[in-house]
Amino acid sequence: MSSLTTSSEGENSTPRFVVGSRDDETEFLGSNMKTDETDFFEDDEEEESPPERQIVVGICAMTKKSKSKPMTQILERLCKFEYITVVIMGEDVILNEPVENWPSCDCLISFHSKGFPLDKAVAYAKLCKPFLINDLDMQYYIQDRREVYRILQEEGIDLPRYAVLNRDPDRPEECNLVEGEDHVEVNGAVFPKPFVEKPVSAEDHNVYIYYPTSAGGGSQRLFRKIGSRSSVYSPESSVRKTGSYIYEEFMPTDGTDVKVYTVGPDYAHAEARKSPALDGKVERDSEGKEIRYPVMLTAMEKLVARKVCVAFKQTVCGFDLLRANGHSFVCDVNGFSFVKNSMKYYDDCAKILGNIIMRELAPQFQIPWSIPTEAEDIPIVPTTSGTMMELRCVIAVIRHGDRTPKQKMKMEVKHPRFFELFEKYDGYKTGKLKLKKPEQLQEVLDIARQLVVELGTHGDCEIEERKSKLEQLKSVLEMYGHFSGINRKVQLTYLPHGHPKAASEDEEARRESSPSLLLVLKWGGELTPAGRVQAEELGRAFRCMYPGGQGDYAGFPGCGLLRLHSTYRHDLKIYASDEGRVQMTAAAFAKGLLALEGELTPILVQMVKSANMNGLLDSDSDSLSSCQHRVKARLHEIMQKDAEFCEEDYEKLAPTGSASLLNSMTFIQNPVEVCNQVFTLIENLTSQIRKRLEDPKSADLQLYHSETLELMLQRWSKLERDFRMKNGRYDISKIPDIYDCIKYDVQHNCALKLEGTTELFKLSKALADVIIPQEYGINKEEKLEIAIGFCLPLIKKIQLDLQRTHEDESVNKLHPLYSRGVLSPGRHVRTRLYFTSESHVHSLLSIFRYGGLLDENKDQQWKRAMDYLSAISELNYMTQIVIMLYEDNNKDPSSEERFHVELHFSPGVKGCEEDRNIPTGFGFRPASAEQNEDKKADQGSLEDLSNKKSSDEPDCARQKSPQPSEPVSIQRRSPLVRNRKTGSMEVLSESSSKSGGYRLFSTYSRQSSEMKQSGLGSQCTGLFSTTVLGGSSSAPNLQDYARSHGKKFASSLTYKDGKFQGPLFLKSFLLGAGGGLRSTSAQSFLNLKLRECPWMVVISSWLA
Repeated sequence: MSSLTTSSEGENSTPRFVVGSRDDETEFLGSNMKTDETDFFEDDEEEESPPERQIVVGICAMTKKSKSKPMTQILERLCKFEYITVVIMGEDVILNEPVENWPSCDCLISFHSKGFPLDKAVAYAKLCKPFLINDLDMQYYIQDRREVYRILQEEGIDLPRYAVLNRDPDRPEECNLVEGEDHVEVNGAVFPKPFVEKPVSAEDHNVYIYYPTSAGGGSQRLFRKIGSRSSVYSPESSVRKTGSYIYEEFMPTDGTDVKVYTVGPDYAHAEARKSPALDGKVERDSEGKEIRYPVMLTAMEKLVARKVCVAFKQTVCGFDLLRANGHSFVCDVNGFSFVKNSMKYYDDCAKILGNIIMRELAPQFQIPWSIPTEAEDIPIVPTTSGTMMELRCVIAVIRHGDRTPKQKMKMEVKHPRFFELFEKYDGYKTGKLKLKKPEQLQEVLDIARQLVVELGTHGDCEIEERKSKLEQLKSVLEMYGHFSGINRKVQLTYLPHGHPKAASEDEEARRESSPSLLLVLKWGGELTPAGRVQAEELGRAFRCMYPGGQGDYAGFPGCGLLRLHSTYRHDLKIYASDEGRVQMTAAAFAKGLLALEGELTPILVQMVKSANMNGLLDSDSDSLSSCQHRVKARLHEIMQKDAEFCEEDYEKLAPTGSASLLNSMTFIQNPVEVCNQVFTLIENLTSQIRKRLEDPKSADLQLYHSETLELMLQRWSKLERDFRMKNGRYDISKIPDIYDCIKYDVQHNCALKLEGTTELFKLSKALADVIIPQEYGINKEEKLEIAIGFCLPLIKKIQLDLQRTHEDESVNKLHPLYSRGVLSPGRHVRTRLYFTSESHVHSLLSIFRYGGLLDENKDQQWKRAMDYLSAISELNYMTQIVIMLYEDNNKDPSSEERFHVELHFSPGVKGCEEDRNIPTGFGFRPASAEQNEDKKADQGSLEDLSNKKSSDEPDCARQKSPQPSEPVSIQRRSPLVRNRKTGSMEVLSESSSKSGGYRLFSTYSRQSSEMKQSGLGSQCTGLFSTTVLGGSSSAPNLQDYARSHGKKFASSLTYKDGKFQGPLFLKSFLLGAGGGLRSTSAQSFLNLKLRECPWMVVISSWLA
């Protein structure tokens, strides 16, 4: 047996170690001990026995574990118990000596790791019968994920739905695997993608996550951390064909994993980290250690921790929690695990272990010891830091990014094969059916191919008329050569008496009243590369909506949000409609917002929630309400007038007096004449494209986003056919499609240099600026009725988001007692991002504008905001409506001034041509101009401030704050504490009955000439004034990041495919503590009572 190395005895407070190891193995442990406390030497003589009987605690584990920093820190503290001595068994002893020669002990701390002889440890425990901190027999079960899940189920602990695939020749009934394109079936249990594939051995960390084709397919491959990587994305979508695995449902955790560490059944410490499945990058601090932050567990999670500890008989035990959909699920139990780098945890762990050991062994050794009266659990202290107005909630509704033109084809089908398909997917239950999955679209394509072949042999003219439609159906489904992502879909609607023909080519009366199906094929509308850039860049810029960082982080816009999120004080949820372009926009935005890396597919699956529930963000555009039908009929009637608009027409078409609408009507003058010009330009355009196709030089010409000239000709030829009907009148509903196509080509295919595109763009935009907004209602009553139909569920959800800001305990909350280096661990911000289509944005804006929120005649700030909205002609890609809720902790909880709400708006990406009629707006969170009405409305924008910086001047956090040259209505003295560091976005809220000054900037910086030249000027003030350049700025390393990038600030934010218009301040409100929102003019926030239409009162109930 190797010699025992003992520590010299000193005072009772000196740690007493007996290290059973070789001399060369003590180096690591000694390096972590104070030399005056522990003196290691090699001696075979017995040490003089201590005066009292000592309880010997044996540590039996591999050297890498027993001499690690956490173990050393805890043992140092454990040895300060007066009657406890620790013996560390050396690895040579454990591996090479028989258990009879192992040092004896009264209490054993032993745990399995790679290379550890668990069988010998079990034999030693049977021989010496020590008190076991962690049961040894149960550690066999922990090595098998199947057994772990079985025990969790028996204990009633929630875990993801799973099935086990045992590739065991002796158990063939457990080896049934059927793999589909977007699912697997394991022993009869179906798991649609995304799902997780785990090896049954807990020692195998090669866990794979498989993604659905709608999100891009492929898989994320997790592994033990190697350097800064913990996973990698792979295009491989097929499951592994060798080995036994657990298949389980994927739980969307918003990119966060929670690791829980128990010390006995009554203590649990929890830490959150970025999920390794998100982008695979391990966040490390300046010392190279993985970043984790302690979070607070809910009461239910503490009960789960107790159950896990007791069920597996592991006093010291680590396990993984997944927080998803408001519930917590255990997905792994790791056995003996320590927290790293937490002095508070080391103190707690040593104290609890010492008390457990003394409580168990002190009586039998007749050691005088009394149970401490203090509780061993950590007290939870709910705090809200600081006295300044704190940002509590951010809610944003955002339109998707740039997309390809949407296209649609309708046809009536009666063939039995279509009815069979309709019945196969249960279409008769609702009378409607949506087909999106690749296998479903393949079935439709197969039917179309078969019918085209069969119809080619017949000469029936009626069949020939349908043949063109079938051929178009076939050609569209055959595009791209494969079905990938959500870029095409087929909708089938049951028509019991056939379909009355109304389209231009189908005006003949129906010949029979037999049942039929209306087939609607939709394609296009995919998010373009430019759209991804737009979303990602806006995500980066959106960080600056949040307060700045602390200390070294001040002066670095955007770092405040990253710091907040990385320290797990940010409750973020991202929702998107079920359209592919919307979901990918949300994923790209999240990538930019949180400084993530890699592909969008893992981000989409983990961070973005599909909101296709109760119409939250989706709407059936083919199912128009009666009000929409009436509105469209009136629009068609007015726009078919072959004469100049008269005063009566202005009253009919623009009763709200919208400035942009009046400007467009003035430009159009005669709608039929403009439609004639548009049709002529389209004919000319298709003629030019045909000539290009005949030119051999253009045969292989590739247009933007892999489009060909043939495809371009197809979409323009279809618009040419559909726009002018057979009776010579124009189909006004095609105008948005025409504008959509020409805007796309002017922006992305300008290299073709086609003649007449600029004129076509101007004319179609003028028509679209009338048609598109008025399709959502012509007068106020219609606008509100249609708006409710689209976004009432969304409005109710926004109400809940505001109300639950302080109530939700199911989210990650940083534990204040463990949070070193975080100045405000109690701060907690809720962010809800809703990505949707144009219809919801139009509708929500209508509610704000026409819902009786404020009286323009009594509130000048609101009037300026409404004048700005009135002048906006188009809600372009990435349009944003942002609601921000603040709290002033200095105010009494019952005070009307406790809470503060701001409303912001941005019309999104700037168009192809600058509209000079659009006002500059007020900038982002400007000082109020109520007190200085003689000054221009946008005086609070950064453009109006002096002390201009040159574009190459570094924006240093330690520089003195530049002062504005003009008065900006800032009160010089305030009871609120301010962060005065330059560039910090730590903004404050005050209400002022005199000046109406609702928001205060702590500092200002002058906008550079570079930004003005980029076109970001007044539209981007505040939000886009500065941005961090460089790679990923993941927040855990912000201090290093800030130091290394201190000279890399620029005052411009541009991208090659468009320019942003930043969120503009519209209005601020006060929110009463009782839940009722009050504005400074004493009216309720979003109190949508309409005196002229009492039936609309139902809207007001959502904030009642």
